[in-house]
Amino acid sequence: MNRDNLSALIVGVGVVALIVGFGVYFNSPELNNGASGQQKSFVPATIVEDNGTITRVQIDKSQFKLAPELTDVNGYINSEPITLADLRGKVVLVDFWTYSCINCIRTIPYLNAWHEKYADNGLVIVGVHTPEFEFEKDYNNVKAAVEKFDIKYPVAQDNEKGTWEAYENRYWPRKYLIDNEGYVRYDHIGEGAYAETEKVIQSLLTERTEHIDANVTIDQSISNPESSQSVNFDRINTPELYFGYEYSRAPLGNSEGYQPDQVVNYTFPDDTKIVPNRIYLAGEWKNNADHMELQSEVGRIVLSYSAKAVNIVAGGKGELHILEDSSPIDHNSTGMDISEDGTVKIDGQRLYNVVEHEGYGNHQITIEVAGRGFQIYTFTFG
Repeated sequence: MNRDNLSALIVGVGVVALIVGFGVYFNSPELNNGASGQQKSFVPATIVEDNGTITRVQIDKSQFKLAPELTDVNGYINSEPITLADLRGKVVLVDFWTYSCINCIRTIPYLNAWHEKYADNGLVIVGVHTPEFEFEKDYNNVKAAVEKFDIKYPVAQDNEKGTWEAYENRYWPRKYLIDNEGYVRYDHIGEGAYAETEKVIQSLLTERTEHIDANVTIDQSISNPESSQSVNFDRINTPELYFGYEYSRAPLGNSEGYQPDQVVNYTFPDDTKIVPNRIYLAGEWKNNADHMELQSEVGRIVLSYSAKAVNIVAGGKGELHILEDSSPIDHNSTGMDISEDGTVKIDGQRLYNVVEHEGYGNHQITIEVAGRGFQIYTFTFG
């Protein structure tokens, strides 16, 4: 073979490899990730021409993963037992959540809106409630949360993390979109990307109508629920902080530190320099794996944070008095769970919104606790 023929052959092979490479990339959910790595880019099976007619584009679905079945479910809320096999032919959104997670809570208005808007067109949302804390395994707690958040779609209790593990998931919240043939076509980790996710829902529903040869028009508008909350994560400089020794990602501010399964009398002098993003305690507290429980009649929690809103996940019993920057919290900054007398009554194991500023900033919160048996799990921020 002469040199010119060899060069031509090499160029030809290169072009073919490039074409094949693009084909694999644009049809592979494993390779085609968003820049953040947090969601897989959607590969549509339909395109809409300028004249409004829909032209079918064939894609190789063998390169997509079939959605794992719902596994080891402990119970259902809002439905009888269901399986993804039962839902074949529908577009299914599997949402991993847990009811005390603020990130999950902020996504619920969108899920509710999509359920109301698209359920009659073939969308089924299945909330897979996978608990982070032990109390979130309780059926009555989950049912009360489902009612509080006005969730109408089915919720499966995944107490043993069977479905969580089947999906190899590690995040709350996480949404998987499954097409009418049972393939996972898109997933998104965390909050945000609501418009993008809804466009994928619309595209998959359009695919479904073609597949079943139905004369259905899918609403292409984008939902904007009134109850949605806007969060600027670039302005939140304090991470979620855990009180349980097995969950903690940072040391306590107190010199006593975490002492697993022990009751510790925590103290810190008035002149202690409070380090930002560290929890400081006063009083006798029992160190548990996923929370701390007050053993004395009164206690105190102090945190210097940077955010707009402050939430706590708490339970047990007790009454909280909230101060900010060494003064009673201003009525313009009180969270929705602070009563008119300025206190927070602990009435169940759930998330409590205790601070809600108008803007982002640096503050020091002090929680004065009255009531032996008060339990606190985490600080979260908005």
